[in-house]
Amino acid sequence: MTMATIKTKDGTEIFYKDWGPKDAQPICFHHGWPLSSDDWDNQMLFFLDKGFRVIAHDRRGHGRSAQVTGGHDIDTYAQDAAAVADHLNLRNAVHIGHSTGGGEVTRYVAKYGNGRVAKAVLMSAIPPLMVKTASNPGGTPIEVFDGFRTALAANRSQFYLDVPSGPFYGFNRPGVKPVEGMIYNWWRQSMMGAANAHYLGIKAFSETDQTEDLKAITVPTLVMHGDDDQVVPIGDSAELSIKLLQKGELKIYKGFPHGMLTTHADRINADILAFIRK
Repeated sequence: MTMATIKTKDGTEIFYKDWGPKDAQPICFHHGWPLSSDDWDNQMLFFLDKGFRVIAHDRRGHGRSAQVTGGHDIDTYAQDAAAVADHLNLRNAVHIGHSTGGGEVTRYVAKYGNGRVAKAVLMSAIPPLMVKTASNPGGTPIEVFDGFRTALAANRSQFYLDVPSGPFYGFNRPGVKPVEGMIYNWWRQSMMGAANAHYLGIKAFSETDQTEDLKAITVPTLVMHGDDDQVVPIGDSAELSIKLLQKGELKIYKGFPHGMLTTHADRINADILAFIRK
């Protein structure tokens, strides 16, 4: 196992993991806000054991990547992902994104993936657009995202305990027992990153319209979403995205929360593997 960093064109240092045989098919994992590549530990170990090459990077301002002033937007996130893929000369790759990482994958595949990407997976992903607008009446009101910004600026540490303790993993649902290790690992990853990157990232994940990105994707794309996702509601994300994709497949998981890659890893891993091998 090796760990390394690259520098993007604007000089930002991006941390990445690259495990497994270099001649194996690569799977690239893109994490959600405000986490790090560590959120994919279960999946990386699973697919490494299946003989794949697994890669994940920390988004700028997140995890172990540089805490820079600018570039906290979907366009730059995708550019950074492309820089990692170019550096490693990845071909025939499967790109998998969760939540904001799903937006990153959508922009990357649409803009940079031609000839490099075999398939894509959008899991609990933000596209096409989260915020409520005149043309997106089912979206989440801007006041909700303003509340995120207020809570982050006031007491980031407490906010990063409240989110995983409640809606992210569905621990606020009746009969669902909180798992402390998941909560504290979410807090650990989040507190590693930069407050400014996370603050600006709220605008990036909530206000970026990726309708045209979805239309431009030509590779087979699996859209995975829980019908009890309290963070990115399925009716304003997956159920709209699938109508825009050229080669989309939608899998809906009854009762699964936003963080289903962690709470239901065995089911998620098996379904991704089946999609890759199809």
